[in-house]
Amino acid sequence: MRGSFDYFVIFAEMRTGSNFLESNLNALDGVTCHGEAFNPHFIGYPNRDDLLGVTREQRDDRPRRLLRAIRKEAEGLNGFRFFHDHDPRILPDLLEDPRCAKIVLTRNPAESYVSWKIAQDTGQWKLTNVAKRKDSLAEFDAAEFEAHLAQVQEFQILVQHALQTTGQTAFYIGYEDLNDLDVMNGLAGWLGVDARLEALSKTLKRQNPEPLSAKVANFAQMQDSLARLDRFNLTRTPNFEPRRGPVVPTYLAGAKTPLLYLPIQSGPEAAVANWLCALDGVGRDALKTRFTQGSLRDWMAERPAHRSFTVIRHPLARAHAVFCTRILPTGEGTMGRIRRNLQRAHGVALPEDWPDASYDRDAHYAAFAGFLRFIRANLSGQTTMRVDGNWASQAQCLQGMAEFTLPDMIVREDEMQTYLPPLAMQAGHPAPPDPVAVPIRAPFSLAEVYSAELEMLVRDAYERDYVMFGFQDWG
Repeated sequence: MRGSFDYFVIFAEMRTGSNFLESNLNALDGVTCHGEAFNPHFIGYPNRDDLLGVTREQRDDRPRRLLRAIRKEAEGLNGFRFFHDHDPRILPDLLEDPRCAKIVLTRNPAESYVSWKIAQDTGQWKLTNVAKRKDSLAEFDAAEFEAHLAQVQEFQILVQHALQTTGQTAFYIGYEDLNDLDVMNGLAGWLGVDARLEALSKTLKRQNPEPLSAKVANFAQMQDSLARLDRFNLTRTPNFEPRRGPVVPTYLAGAKTPLLYLPIQSGPEAAVANWLCALDGVGRDALKTRFTQGSLRDWMAERPAHRSFTVIRHPLARAHAVFCTRILPTGEGTMGRIRRNLQRAHGVALPEDWPDASYDRDAHYAAFAGFLRFIRANLSGQTTMRVDGNWASQAQCLQGMAEFTLPDMIVREDEMQTYLPPLAMQAGHPAPPDPVAVPIRAPFSLAEVYSAELEMLVRDAYERDYVMFGFQDWG
């Protein structure tokens, strides 16, 4: 009778000790690890033609066939090792299946990288007889190591996120734990296996037990390169915004010219829509919108020469636009509930009814500054209100777009006349007009109230946008 799991997978990488872990698991009565079952270069182990009756060709054609064979193998608990570069088609099946036991094996990436370099040089990937051990010094390559580290970390984050979102847990084990008999038997207990080890496997030997300084030819250069790595990600800009999906129904397509506009709210949406109309001499009703993902795929497939784009706006101008159009006024199309919350909970002094003759420049400045302070708190997850798309960071909006498609071009608002007409020409328009800016309705222009303080407030709120898009001070 099987316990909590039907099969298991060891998530690991090359030179992390996965062979030794497999050897100890196979020493447990009722447990079988079938090597690298989904390695694209072989099946299970090198020089094997099949695994559990499934040939390599059959596995490559239908990877789930081999997974079913492993899962349904009658004798005990079966599993395999899986690395970041193994067949990605089977990974979702593993991550989403709570009946698949996940074992995550990790090792200091510098150690595993050096071990990998030595194995590449010597051609010795396993050691069973110390007398036949081959020696070599690794040559550290900083760029190669950083690429290796990025791949390992990306895969580990993918696994961790999948476990978190599906409410699962894994058995985490470090390279140094592999020599701990109690840890190995703890793993057996977690797997639901009754058998226990009396001793660890003596078949495989550690190949390079020396410290890194004795294994790397250019160790001083390695130390210097690693010292420059931001291991703790100290320069990272924190991001507490909720994820945003692609807002496909708002996408806007030309009536004839195969251009697709992926708008970011509170940007120059009216100006771009007017330009799309002017391209084909049509009214706004002729533009195509309210797409579903299916209908938009059809639109794209029918227009192989299509081009897509989005337009980003300076964060300060964008914040001022949403403040003047959605927060300051009242009535249809405005954010009345958020407006009241700003007044009550955040101390933003807004006129009860606008336009208000007593609402002067100083009042506008103070209210807008209060709104910027609210945005910073809201994007940092410090308020009770949702992050609205009108002031969500543009970087986060673009990440949401990427879940469906990325725009061919990201254009800055002040460069629309330079880049949008040539883009229309790429889509087949012979002589596109220039886009024309549409001013927003505001009691005071941004130029009238601009100050270094406002710039500082908006930089605090939108640091990510400033960094990612290279925005400079407004104006």
